[in-house]
Amino acid sequence: MNDLVRKHWTSLLGALFIISAFVYLFKFTFDQYWFTEELKIGLGLIVGAGLAALGMKLAIGRARLAGEIVCGLGSAIVYATFTFAGIYDALWDAMTVFLCMMAVTVLLAWAAYRFGLRTLINIVLLGSLVAPLVLRSESDQVFTLFLYLLVLNTAFFFLSIRQSWTELRLLAFAGTWLLYVVYYVHFEPDVSRIWSMPFRYATAAYVFYLLGFVLSSWRGGKKFDGLNLYLGFANAVIYGLWTVALLDGYLPFAYPLAVMGLSYVALAYVVYRVTRDAYSMPVLTKSFGGLFLLLLAGSQIGKGLEIKPLLSVYFWGLVAVLLIAAGQKKRIDALKLASVLVWFFVGCYWMVVTWDTPRGEWFGVYIPFLNWGAMAWAVLAGLGFYFATKVKMSGGGWNNPLLANLYAVLSHLIVGGLLTVQVSNVFEEYRVDRVFDLALTLSVTWGIYALLLFLWGAYSKQRVFRVFGSAVLILMAAKTLLFDLAGEDTIYKVIVLFALGVISLAITYINSRWMSKQPQAGYFVGGAAEAEAQEDMNAEPFKEQPELSKARRALIEEEEAARKADS
Repeated sequence: MNDLVRKHWTSLLGALFIISAFVYLFKFTFDQYWFTEELKIGLGLIVGAGLAALGMKLAIGRARLAGEIVCGLGSAIVYATFTFAGIYDALWDAMTVFLCMMAVTVLLAWAAYRFGLRTLINIVLLGSLVAPLVLRSESDQVFTLFLYLLVLNTAFFFLSIRQSWTELRLLAFAGTWLLYVVYYVHFEPDVSRIWSMPFRYATAAYVFYLLGFVLSSWRGGKKFDGLNLYLGFANAVIYGLWTVALLDGYLPFAYPLAVMGLSYVALAYVVYRVTRDAYSMPVLTKSFGGLFLLLLAGSQIGKGLEIKPLLSVYFWGLVAVLLIAAGQKKRIDALKLASVLVWFFVGCYWMVVTWDTPRGEWFGVYIPFLNWGAMAWAVLAGLGFYFATKVKMSGGGWNNPLLANLYAVLSHLIVGGLLTVQVSNVFEEYRVDRVFDLALTLSVTWGIYALLLFLWGAYSKQRVFRVFGSAVLILMAAKTLLFDLAGEDTIYKVIVLFALGVISLAITYINSRWMSKQPQAGYFVGGAAEAEAQEDMNAEPFKEQPELSKARRALIEEEEAARKADS
């Protein structure tokens, strides 16, 4: 390709100017009414075919370059005549243009393939694309143009693949999308419906090039990189932009983006099966590109609906689940870390928007803790606890017990948010505020939650949960004593204070009873194991010193019993 451009770019440029001059002559004579339409078509076919035949004879003879240029100019004149007859003036119907184009294109493609006439076919391609750009009709003949471009692209992609003439697919790709832009602006077609003609043509072009570039890579030694990779990326970007423009106001562009994303993920899998290289550039670009499009599409789910925040939480929660599942199975730390980050930001987002988001009722009936809003909280909390207990990174730094405790504490905050929101929704839905006070009920709820934190800390031997439970208990007490008791005295306040007192005493009992029986672990996950190891280490002297006297053993056991009794 580089040699062709370096050696013959001036020839191609000159041919382009001559072709443009001839096409403009066609248009000028039409505007001046010098000849009839039939005479112009006849002269174009005669002159074009004559030059093409003469050039072909020279090309397969001794004057190869000159013959290719002359034959290319003649063929371009023939294509310009087809454009004039079928697209500019609509003298021929679409099927007539299609059949004539098919016959001439197949003949030229065979000649170029048989005799290796590369310069010829490049001049023909330039001429065939320039003619519709210059001859823009006043009536809508876009379907005929579509058939015209379909024949051109099929033939030139075939030659590009079989002969490895990469410039053909590049010119065909750029020329086709340029023609699409020109005719869209020129005709201002109707796009007032979803499946409009411009959207159909854009989709057809996108699918054609998507498959064409894959087939080209397959036939080119199963190499899915290089020009095909870059043009495939450009094809996706161009089609994505046109989709946004054509569907604006009629259909969320999330749907075509989702289809594109799925297609690229599927192509990435196909390329992987062919190359058996999961980390090659084509596989990675198609995989991440497809996933990125799917994420963009998913982020638009429910756009314009009040329930959009809830749908977003479910979507991104699913993304976090898939990431952590893949990371755990393949042992890829990057996927695990990505899942944690997604979970963290989604949790922050849900904490902010949950108060104004619909509750997600079942058939119009609100059931506490069994509604879509509560399930969103549960999904986030479950993920956090899973991170804290099951996720291990290959790097030692990421396995710091402090991070595991951080996941657990954040998950408990999510549980606290779940309790708060659900209790508030019960008061709002069933008008419980006529009997009970919401602020005091929340205080009791948080007190029970603090008790559960102490129980979990005792069971898991993790002091951090007792600290966290203590913080909740202190905040609850301050809220109750400073704010909730203001106003009129009621029997409900007495009941609440009594309940909070019982909860506090229960926590005291847990601290004195359970903690004395359990080895004192550190603040971090893993502290319990360390404590048990230390206990085993302390027991080693007995194992290693069988000659230790029974009296000494009895004395140590009595001291241990006295220490437990004092505690």
